[in-house]
Amino acid sequence: MELLIPILAVTVIGLLAAIMLVAASKFMSVPVDETFTKVRECLPGANCGACGYAGCDGYAQALSQGGVAPNLCVPGGQNAAAGIAAVLGVDAGDVVEQRAYVRCNGGCVHSSKKCDYAGITTCAGVNLMFAGDGACSYGCLGYGDCANACPQGAIHIVDGLARVNRSDCTGCGICTRTCPNHLIALVPVTVKTIVKCSSQDKGVITKKACSTGCIGCKKCEKVCPSGAISVANNLASIDQSKCTGCGACMEACPQGAIYSFS
Repeated sequence: MELLIPILAVTVIGLLAAIMLVAASKFMSVPVDETFTKVRECLPGANCGACGYAGCDGYAQALSQGGVAPNLCVPGGQNAAAGIAAVLGVDAGDVVEQRAYVRCNGGCVHSSKKCDYAGITTCAGVNLMFAGDGACSYGCLGYGDCANACPQGAIHIVDGLARVNRSDCTGCGICTRTCPNHLIALVPVTVKTIVKCSSQDKGVITKKACSTGCIGCKKCEKVCPSGAISVANNLASIDQSKCTGCGACMEACPQGAIYSFS
C-alpha cells in the first residue's frame, strides 16, 4: 500500500492534467487561417526579409489579410508569385529578380594591409580595429561573414575578396545586411554595368590604397552618352535607369573600377 498510494496519486494527477490540456486545446485554440496556410506553402522558407516583412510567416500573414503585392518574394521568383496569386485570386505581376554584387575589387591582388591583425577572424571583429586591417577603410574586409551567412553558398572569399556566384545567388539580401562595410548591394539581373568600388577618399589616397579603386576623375562621367554616370564624394555611381550598357565608361576609366556582367 505504501507504494500503491503514490502511484495512484501520480496517475490521477496525470489524467487530470491530460483532461485539462485536451479541454484547453479545444476551447482556447486559435482558428487556423486556411489562406495563410496555402500562401505560406508557396513561399520558399528562406526567411530572408527581402520582401520587407519579418520572414516568410510575416509576409504570408500580410498577404492573407489583403492589400499586399504577391510578387515581393525575390528568392521564390515568378513561381512563388504565381502560386500566391492563384490562392488569392489576383494578378501575380512580374518579379524583379535581383542578384548581389560586391562594390569592391581590392583584396590581396589590388590592395594591401595596413597592419597585422590577430584577433577574432570575422569581418565584424576586424572592423572594430581601426575600420579593418586593409589599406582602404572602405574595402572588403575579406574574413567571410557574408559567405558564412549566405544560405545558398553563393559567396566565396578569393584572394581576400568576397565574390558572388550569380548563378547560385537568389537575391535574398542576407549578405547585404551582414557586411559591416555595407559593400554588397542588390541589383536587377538586367543590370550590366556597375562600379566596383566604395571609397570616398580623395583620388590620391584611394590610388595609394588600391590599384583599381575609383579616384573620382570624372572621365566616365564625361564620356557617358546617356548621362547615366555622376561623381559625388570622389566616387562614381551609375543611374541604371539611364545606362544603356554601351561600355564607354569602362574604356575611359583609368583604374578599371567599372565592371560589366556581360
